[in-house]
Amino acid sequence: MDFHKIIDEFYKYYGMSVKELSVPGFSGYELDVYDLPHLLKFLKRSEYLRFTILTDLFAADFIDRENRFEVVYSLLSLKFNKRILLKAKVPEGVKVPSVANVFSAACWYEREIFDMFGIEFADSPDMRRILTDYSFIGHPLRKDFPLSGHVQVKYDEVTSKVVYEPVSLEQEFREFDFSSPWSGPSEYNLPGDEKVTK
Repeated sequence: MDFHKIIDEFYKYYGMSVKELSVPGFSGYELDVYDLPHLLKFLKRSEYLRFTILTDLFAADFIDRENRFEVVYSLLSLKFNKRILLKAKVPEGVKVPSVANVFSAACWYEREIFDMFGIEFADSPDMRRILTDYSFIGHPLRKDFPLSGHVQVKYDEVTSKVVYEPVSLEQEFREFDFSSPWSGPSEYNLPGDEKVTK
């Protein structure tokens, strides 16, 4: 039985607003963020689908959009050797329903997304930071996060401790002119340059 037809019947039966995506090597669907847990449970538990492995869960920040973030779930069916992507657009400040009760591995991914983007997951068993320090300010993968960060960590030899202090840049940001090709000094020839005279 065609698994696209099974998925189509499911979301039509439950009145979900789903749009099919064109992703090379994958079947893909974009849906409402609140419909994610229902569809993920179905994909995992259906005997005709068996998408039992959550291979990835990640987010992206599109700062100029009304629904600023996208959360993407990647699933694998070992039984049928199929892959599927589910994507949901998330406005800033909206909590995404956690799917850690469906896929236990999702808890780690959700913590990473919270830490890097600030997207919270409702009913998550653990919503602590995972990659940055607990006292870290901000979320580093958001497009509005400053390039230099807010604070820096260094070892202070006087107090023999690791200390936090405001960022101090050793050199100013440099401006590069990428519109014209770089040409090196003419008196230096690199090995092989003699072959390019033709």
